[in-house]
Amino acid sequence: MNHPESQPAPPVPHGTPDAPRVSVRGEAHLEVDPEIARITITITTRGTDRRTTLDDLTRRNTAALDLVKTYGEAIDKLETGSYSVTPELTKHGRGDRVRAYRGHVDIHAEISDFTALGELTTRIADLELTHVNGPRWALRPNSPAHREARRRAVQEAVQRAREYAEALGTHLDALIELADTGAENATPYGPYGPYGTEAMPAAGGGMRSVAYSPEEADAAAPLDLSPQRQTVYAQINARFTMAPPRL
Repeated sequence: MNHPESQPAPPVPHGTPDAPRVSVRGEAHLEVDPEIARITITITTRGTDRRTTLDDLTRRNTAALDLVKTYGEAIDKLETGSYSVTPELTKHGRGDRVRAYRGHVDIHAEISDFTALGELTTRIADLELTHVNGPRWALRPNSPAHREARRRAVQEAVQRAREYAEALGTHLDALIELADTGAENATPYGPYGPYGTEAMPAAGGGMRSVAYSPEEADAAAPLDLSPQRQTVYAQINARFTMAPPRL
C-alpha cells in the first residue's frame, strides 16, 4: 500500500507561482473562391400504368445521366439520391382506386469546372419534366483553405499569449495544450469540412432553381453563374506556461 506522501500531486489546472499558465483562443477568417458546385437534378413522370411510368422514368433518368457524363472530368461526383414510383389514389365507392402513378428520382452532381456549369444546367433544364436546383457552392473537405485557416488560428493564439506575457514583463515558456474548440465532441468531418474549420457561403448569394418550358429552352443561352465566395473559419484553444513575472 502506498503512503499518502508517495502519491503524485494532482495537476494544478491554473498553474503555479513558479509556472503560471495563460490560456488563449486563436481564430482565423478567410474568404476564398469555391472549389466545387453541387446541383440536384429532379426528374418526374406520371402515367396511368405502373410499368409505363417506371419505363418512362428509367428512360428520362438514363438520358439525364448520359448528358451529365458527357462533361467528363468537369464532373467530380455523380450519384442517384431518392427514387420512388407511387400510386395516386382517388375515392371510388367504398374503396380507393388508383388514378395514376407518379415517378420521381433525384440525381446529385458535383462540378469543378465552373465554365461548364452554366451550359450543363441549361441543357439539363431543357429536358422535359426535369428540374435543376442549385448551384450550392462549396470547398472540398481537404481544401488547402482549411489548413491555412488552422495555421493562422494557431499563429494568432501564440501571438496573443505572447502579448499577455509581455504585458507582465515575461515570456512564454512551454506549450501545455493545443485543441480545436469543442474537440472533445468533434467528429473527423462535419457538415462544413475537417474539424477545427467551417466553410460557409459569404453574404450575398444562394441557391437557384432552374426550370424551363421547352419553348424557353429552345432559345436559352448558357446561364452566367457567378461563383459565391466561401468564408472559412477556424478556432482553437491553447494553453502555455510562462516564466514567473516580477510583479
